[in-house]
Order: sequence, then C-alpha cells, then structure tokens
Amino acid sequence: MTETQVPLPLSARLAAWRYAFLTTNPPEQGVVDQITRWLVVTRAGVLPMTLTSGLMAVLLAAIAPVSVDWLNVTLAVIGIVLAHLANNLMNDLADTQVGTDTESYPRALYAPHPILSGLVTKKQLIVGVLICQVIDLAIMLTLIARQDWWIAAFALGGLFLSWAYTAPPLRLKRIGLGELDVLITWGPLMVGGVYYAGTGSLPWQVIAAATVYALLPTSVLMGKHVDKLPYDKPSGTVTFPVLVGERAAKLVTQAMMIGFYVGVVALVALGALPWPTLLTLLAVPMLVKAVRQYSQPAPTSPPENYPVWPLWWAPIAFLHTRRAGGLLIAGLLGWAIWLAVSG
Repeated sequence: MTETQVPLPLSARLAAWRYAFLTTNPPEQGVVDQITRWLVVTRAGVLPMTLTSGLMAVLLAAIAPVSVDWLNVTLAVIGIVLAHLANNLMNDLADTQVGTDTESYPRALYAPHPILSGLVTKKQLIVGVLICQVIDLAIMLTLIARQDWWIAAFALGGLFLSWAYTAPPLRLKRIGLGELDVLITWGPLMVGGVYYAGTGSLPWQVIAAATVYALLPTSVLMGKHVDKLPYDKPSGTVTFPVLVGERAAKLVTQAMMIGFYVGVVALVALGALPWPTLLTLLAVPMLVKAVRQYSQPAPTSPPENYPVWPLWWAPIAFLHTRRAGGLLIAGLLGWAIWLAVSG
C-alpha cells in the first residue's frame, strides 16, 4: 500500500482523513499522506469512546458544586486520549510479537495491520508508543505537582491495565478478563481520573455514572470478541465469549446495552445525574435495532461497501455506543449551560 505521489487538494485529503477516521481503513486510493497513515495505524476511529469519557468527566465537574481547575481537566483529557492511542499501538505490537496477530486473523482483515501490512515498521510503532507515553508522563507529573499524588494511581493504573491486556505474562485478554479491564478503564479510571484531576475529589455519583457509561465501550469489546470466536477458540485465546459461548455472550452484550439506559434512569432518580441526561432515551430506537440484530445470525458475507469485515457484532455495538454516548454528553452539556446562564 503506497502513498499517492500526486499532490492532492485539501478537500481530497480531508475526505481521506474522514474515511480513515470513520472506518479505520485507508480510502480507495490508498494512504494519501502521513495523517491518513497514522489515523489507520492508531485506529483513531474508536477515539469517540474515550473522548466521551473525558467530556463526561469535564461536564460532571462543571455542574458539581466544587471549584474546578480547568487546566488540569484539559491536560487530563489530552492524557487519556494519548493513552488510548498508545494502548492501540501496544496491543498491536504485543499481539504481533506473541503470534496472535497473523495475516489470517481478524485484526489484519478488517483493517490493515500496522506491521503486517507494511504501513509502519516495528521500530516506528515503538517510537509512536514512546512519544505518547513520554507526553503522558509529562502530563502526569504536571498534574501531580498541581493536584496531588493520587493522580499517579489513576495514570499508572491505566498504564498497567493497558499493558496487561495483551502483553505477557498476564495477557488478560487470553484469560477472560479483558472485558473487565475495559469496564474499569473506560469508567472509573478515565472518568474518575479526569474528574479528580480537576476537582481533587471523587464522589460516588461520579464513580456510578462512569461505570454505567463504561457498559457501552465494554459492549463494543464484547461484540468484537464474539466476531473473533471462530479464530480465538482454536488458538487458545480464552476471551469471555470463548468461556461462555456465542449465545450467552450475545445475551450479555444485549444486557450491557440495555443496562446503560436502566443505569441512567436510576441515577437520575437518585439525583446522581441531572434530568437532561434522559436525552439518552432518544437512542432507544437504535438500541432496539441493535438488540434485534444481536438476536439474529450474522450474514455469511459482507454487505456491499462494508469496510470492516469480518467484524459484524462490534460495529453494531459501536454505532449504538456513539449515539447513546453522544446524547449523554448533550444532556450534560445542556444542563451545564443552563446552570451557567441561570446562576
């Protein structure tokens, strides 16, 4: 896959970047520039889940009756985004080194594998990881100086879970704990860490709301692991769906998606979330569609112009997560604006 030699107009580059971001694949004409290359290599298309965690923490801090250090909050959000990018690169590096990622494994089928496809070298991948980690280290030290040492617990906890997900000797993904890893990371660690960085506190309401939101990113991983069942089970990669089987895993994924709405309604009733977050209920039609799809068998071949085959269940969960998470943020933002204007 070579870069286009003829300079492209800005509009074409923007279109290529958009396609790469939405699909984690290069556009039809290939990798047109370095930005397109790294959007594909880092799987930047999944960043909305992390941005939602960060924005959720920002808005929960904004509506709380506490003083907020907005520089700290901003640095923390940048930190979790970079940590997610580093995590994607580390996972690809570790899975390649231990032999999990091969040319016939889904990671190399639904999108170009950074190393196996020749998009980047192993050295370039390591450099990418180091750049992200060095910047995150600087952010962590700055936040420790501006807040306290508890920042290190969030940052190092996230780094540990990121490393342990695929890297030996723990390889949590292979022992049915990868899903729990994601639930903790995208919930209490990300949301809680950003909130704590800005306020120096962490009330139960934030932990509860973070955990409820984390059901959505975890449902995406569950879907992805269901997609990989035919590959993981023979290779000895014992994800949670491998442990319980496809039918039970799909039921658990459906329960997670439904549980998000139950959790939001319950937290509103308890006063842990403001009532405008009920805006998330506008995503219920997409939830119903997703649940119905999970009750049916996957197609035997990809639909026309479907860019991420053989993934099927993961994209369904991801699109639902993006819609529901976006509406949750919209509700929190609306309430924050109302408090600012009325107060």
